[in-house]
Parts: sequence; C-alpha cells; structure tokens
Amino acid sequence: MVKKPKLVDQLKDVTKLAVEATRHVTEIVESMHNTIGGGPEILGRPLEKVTRLMTAPTYGAIRGVTNIVGAGLELAVSKIEPLIDQAGAERGSLLAAINGVVGDYLAATGNSLAIEMRLCLAGQPIELSSDKIRALVPESRKILLLMHGSCLDESSWLRKGHDHGAALAAEFGYVPLYLRYNSGLHISENGRALAAMLENLLKAWPWPVEDFVILAHSMGGLVARSACLVASEESLIWRSKLKTMITMGCPHHGAPLERSGNWVDQILEISRYSSPFARLGRIRSAGVTDLRYGNVLDEHWIGRDRFARMNDPRESIQLPDGVACFTIAATTASSPAKILPGDGLVPVESALGQHKNPFLALDFKESHRCIAWGTNHLGLLSSKFVYQQLVEWLRADSTQDQRTVVMAEELE
Repeated sequence: MVKKPKLVDQLKDVTKLAVEATRHVTEIVESMHNTIGGGPEILGRPLEKVTRLMTAPTYGAIRGVTNIVGAGLELAVSKIEPLIDQAGAERGSLLAAINGVVGDYLAATGNSLAIEMRLCLAGQPIELSSDKIRALVPESRKILLLMHGSCLDESSWLRKGHDHGAALAAEFGYVPLYLRYNSGLHISENGRALAAMLENLLKAWPWPVEDFVILAHSMGGLVARSACLVASEESLIWRSKLKTMITMGCPHHGAPLERSGNWVDQILEISRYSSPFARLGRIRSAGVTDLRYGNVLDEHWIGRDRFARMNDPRESIQLPDGVACFTIAATTASSPAKILPGDGLVPVESALGQHKNPFLALDFKESHRCIAWGTNHLGLLSSKFVYQQLVEWLRADSTQDQRTVVMAEELE
C-alpha cells in the first residue's frame, strides 16, 4: 500500500518549518545588527566585540522563546490528533509550492511535508504491481505519462475545466498516468528516480506496451530528458518503448528569473552591510537553481556552489535517439515581432530548444516546433490551440508508425 503521511504529522512539520524560518530570520537580523554596530571597517570595527556581547542575550532569548513556542505547538497538535479526520489529509497545491521552494531541505531533514515521487491515476497514487494495475485500468497497451512543472503537482493538469491528459486519453485510447514529484530536488535526482520508476512500471504493466508517450510541462520536460539519459546509459526497457515526447514551456536552456536571482545574490554580497540579506536568496531549492541554465545531469551541479556566479556548465546534450520529440513555446504577444516576449517565465528560444551556441541547441525538427500566441506559462495547460496541436502531432506520428509496419510487412 502507498502510505500517505498523516495530517497531524504534516502539521507538526509545518511547525518545525516555521520555527526553522524564524531562526534563520533571527540570524540575519543579528548579523545586520553586529555589522552595523561594530563600527567602520577602516578603523578595524572597534565596537564589534562589545556589540556582540550586548546583543547576545537578546537574540539568545529570541531563539529560546522560538524553541519553546515550537515545542508547545507540536504538543498542541499531538493533543488534537484524535479529532483530525485522516481522510482529509491532502498535500494539494500549497504543499507542491512549498516543495518547489524548499523541497530539497524537506527531503534532507526527513520532513513529512516532502513529496515522494508517485505515479497517479484519477488523483490517487498507484502501486506498481500487475494485480493492482489490472484491477484499476482496462486492458491497454498505450500509456501517456504527464509530468508537471516546478511548484506544481498532478492536479495542475486540470485547468479551466480542461485536462490535456484526459482529453488525449479519450481521443487515442491512452491510459493517462500523472507523475507527482518533489520539484525542489535536483532535476537529475528526479530524472534518476523517474527512470527507475518507469522501469518498474513497464515490468509490472499486465499487457505488452506498444505506445508510450510523455507529455511534460515546464520543469517536467527537463526531468523527462534527464530520465531518458539515465535510461539510455543503463539500457532500461522503457526507453526502447518510448515513441513520443512533447514538452510545453520547458526551459531547455534555462529561465532568466533564476539567472536574475543569482545576480541579486552577487550584488548583495558586495557590501558587508547587505551581505546578510544574501542568505534569503539561498533559501531557493536545488530544483530552482537548476533552472538557471536547464541542468539535467549530476555533473552540472556536483562539486559546484550552486549559488555562486558561474558560466553555463553544460555540454552538448541532444534529444533522445529514436523518439519523435516535439516542443511548444508560449508568448504573451498576439502576433509575430522581431523580439518576442516569453510566456512570463520561459523565453521562446529556450522553450524551442534554440541557443546561440550551436553545440547546445536541441535538434527539434522545424515541423516539430510550435508557438502558442497570446498564451502565458500556465495557459499552455488549458489552451485549445495547444490541444489541437497535440492531437495533430500524435495522429501524424501514429499514422507514420502504421506506414512503417506496413512497409516492414511488405519487405517480409
């Protein structure tokens, strides 16, 4: 059985998270106080020791009160545990957002708020066993995997009454499986976990898989590409079954918002008076910092200070061989222009895999690229135009496969 964290445990861990945040804010304020009160650096900061001696009791008291309050809240939550309806314990959108921002910290500290990677069907996690799958789904040899973006979960696919997954399943007969994952972890960590999970899925699938498609939004596209690299290296079964991969609003070459955040970190470090605030920028998760350039491999971050100013660490990484790869970018512009704005988060060029360095550019065929006009990042999930484009690509891809089968039979 897939074990769901109890709501009472999640409430306790929310308390721990709040207490930890208070401690960090206290450290920032204390550092600012000591820096300013220590006097001019040119004079050797003559009052630094005196300032630290005088302020230590105050900040020590704040930490002590914070610990007491935290313990009291945890005790209070424990006492109301019998009154809590366990069936109502849902992670939801708020939990997904928290994981997107500090999910790596939650996982490292064993916090129950950390989202575990799951494959979901009809809003519920599924067990990867043949018997369980056979009991949940009708016989099918076609799987559609939908992968959400940063700070989201599988529920994000239902937007304005439309779900690309459900609609495509009805159109083509796929079984739509929705991935849920902690978007605060490194993209390569999620990619490795997904590669292993998909291998277990195909081994447990009760029927031979003939058509396997990935539809990924935003960060999900990077996780999908990372998983494909792992699967190719380890010769995993599911990789040979993957026919089509479609990304929507994927920051293949990063997002300027994270690069701007990195610049802010560096600027704040220039002055000793502002440097304590740089700690606030270091709250953002490993998943977020991976979006600076679109990192998909361990080598892109291992042994590097992810908050330090650095050049793009990536080398040429192409799309998976033998897979029909498509990509959709969105722009808030309603008509073509010399310089197109992105979708509010991801530039058009990044989403299309284009790069000024030809070694980094992704080789999507021109007919496999598409721009959704007058659409923002989340609008991709409910766009009728986008859905029609998905249908057109999948139908053409299916027809091409049928032609290949006929030609093979004729050669025999």
